[in-house]
Amino acid sequence: MKTIIAAYSGVLRGTGSSILSSVHDLPFLPWLSKFKVEKHLQIISVLQWVLSFLIMGVACTAILLYVFCTDCWLIAALYMAWLVIDWNTPNKGGRRSTWVRNWAVWRYFRDYFPIKLIKTHNLLPSRNYIFGYHPHGIMCLGGFCNFGTEATGVSKKFPGIKTYLATLAGNFRMPVLRDYLMSGGICPVDRDTIDYILSKNGTGNAVVIVVGGAAESLNCIPGKNTVTLKQRKGFIKIALQHGADLVPVYSFGENEAYKQIVFEEGSWGRWVQKKFQKYVGFAPCVFHGCGFFSSNSWGLVPYPNPITTVVGEPITVPKIEHPTQKDVDFYHSMYLSSLQKLFDKYKTKIGLPETEMLEIN
Repeated sequence: MKTIIAAYSGVLRGTGSSILSSVHDLPFLPWLSKFKVEKHLQIISVLQWVLSFLIMGVACTAILLYVFCTDCWLIAALYMAWLVIDWNTPNKGGRRSTWVRNWAVWRYFRDYFPIKLIKTHNLLPSRNYIFGYHPHGIMCLGGFCNFGTEATGVSKKFPGIKTYLATLAGNFRMPVLRDYLMSGGICPVDRDTIDYILSKNGTGNAVVIVVGGAAESLNCIPGKNTVTLKQRKGFIKIALQHGADLVPVYSFGENEAYKQIVFEEGSWGRWVQKKFQKYVGFAPCVFHGCGFFSSNSWGLVPYPNPITTVVGEPITVPKIEHPTQKDVDFYHSMYLSSLQKLFDKYKTKIGLPETEMLEIN
């Protein structure tokens, strides 16, 4: 067990390959092949992110409150004081860390599925962009891996472009979790933050918005390609106000990561989900993946199905400080058409049948 812990520590420091070799050579672990160790590290890498997504914020808040009640209360007090001073940092683009984004753990995360990023067109560093990411899935695993880390080489494929994956603002009110997210270049999906990145942070910025949000996460069914987009026009208006080009992004396989129990309209389960969505900003999903030791059992580990994220052609958007509804509707229709073309062009290339359709709600 100590050897496995040491191996995973090496993965975080970026020395995973050397650790794998040393473990493989240990005479007292003949059953632990290099392939099995690598597979286990992939599962652990994914599981640590899933647990961070689900419980890290709440757990760190509880620990901080507990420390306040111990002899180490001064540590908690100092952290809280710093938290107050640093409160607005997420709204100004955060505090990304190249070191964290390049952790070897993210490469194991990538290889578990695997996750791929496909570039279709060059992006100019002299422009700013809004990426519309579809679909949401349960945890937006492809969005995080591609734009919150360097596992798929996003900065190399789009030189001069700095990506900011936008997520729920509530996550940045949680101690420790906020810093963990910011280190990956993740920011709150609120108007003030997006305005700052697109207007006061120079050029070469790309804000990645998961447009469908909580509503879309309730309908991420394996085998279906459904996006919530027809009435989502706020990101179009922001793009017009800042003259930021729109880029459709579709992630094939995002809905295959988990299996979800979908409640029918009118059921108590759907009622609870809608209330959470309205008042809290997210919808609690009932889902499951596979177990840690077996893909046949239920657990929190996502299914190892390929996720292929395709970044489409940018739509040039003029700067209009006060866009009319007609302006918004025009560019929204252009965006819908571009997303549809992107899906139709690449669906067969990644293994979907020609008859597969994109359903836009």
